[in-house]
Amino acid sequence: MHAVPQGMIFAIYYPVIAVIGIPANLAVIVVLSRRRCGLSVCVIYYLVSMAVTDLLVIITVVILNRISGTYFTSSFLSITPVCSFRSALYFAAISSSVWLTVAFTFDRFVAISCHELKNKYCNEKMAALIIGIVSVLSCLKNIFIYFIYEPVYIINNIPWFCSIKVIYYTSPAWAAYDWIWIIFTPWLPFVLILLLNVLTVRNILVANKARKRLQTQRSGENHSDQEMEKRKKSIVLLFSISGSFILSYLLLFVMSFYIRIGNVTYSSSYDFTNSSFALQQSGYMLQVLCSCINPFIYAGTQSLFRAEIKKALTYLLNPLVKLFKM
Repeated sequence: MHAVPQGMIFAIYYPVIAVIGIPANLAVIVVLSRRRCGLSVCVIYYLVSMAVTDLLVIITVVILNRISGTYFTSSFLSITPVCSFRSALYFAAISSSVWLTVAFTFDRFVAISCHELKNKYCNEKMAALIIGIVSVLSCLKNIFIYFIYEPVYIINNIPWFCSIKVIYYTSPAWAAYDWIWIIFTPWLPFVLILLLNVLTVRNILVANKARKRLQTQRSGENHSDQEMEKRKKSIVLLFSISGSFILSYLLLFVMSFYIRIGNVTYSSSYDFTNSSFALQQSGYMLQVLCSCINPFIYAGTQSLFRAEIKKALTYLLNPLVKLFKM
């Protein structure tokens, strides 16, 4: 009796995420690529790359895995090699999205707190290099996931569905890989982003005190005020993105500890009364939600970004308005 409404949660939630997240991230990619939002090229590189990976997360995780698994249970996507490839792609997209958020947070930490390194590190060439390295390493790290699955059924010599091999749970090599995977996503990124934000806040407080002392000694305060305003916008953007990541991944972070340390096994049935199942699925739901939050953060914190979105919407809607009037 309870399985139908609980299953409906996934049947409704994930399509809504896809409908909102895909156009939102596409809008971010288009608008930021035009470079008219008053952001540095370095920041634009990171934000566009994050939007691309968030878009990939929605396509691979939400559409190809969650929605297809709910509405198309026996499609071509369920053939074992395709299923294994989808899973590897899924984890590669998640890993890339997570570590690009770490890279952006570190870049802004250097820009705000490390003035000696700012010119050497915070530039478009270094940003492109970091983005490339993160993307390649994310793919390489998750290639092995393709090999952990075996077919559930073989019908007419065609392997169907994916089941994790028994050796994955018994082999020391696979156990080590599992620990490496969970440490690098999400434990280490979560801790790094939290630490970098704490250090950034501390340095901002120290810098603000020093600036206030200097302002009392100088007559020309306009330049200082403009610089402070620019830094403030950068800080708000950084903390908004980092904060949404921390909140979205907090439950997944707790869940991973709960599973590894407590030796807990998941329930395969759609039973939200089972605490481990509810914790697992809620963590995954928040994880994919993170992939469609950033566009709304940009719109809320960047006035020029909002203006560009309005221009784009006006350009797209004008022909429809004229057609409606005719």
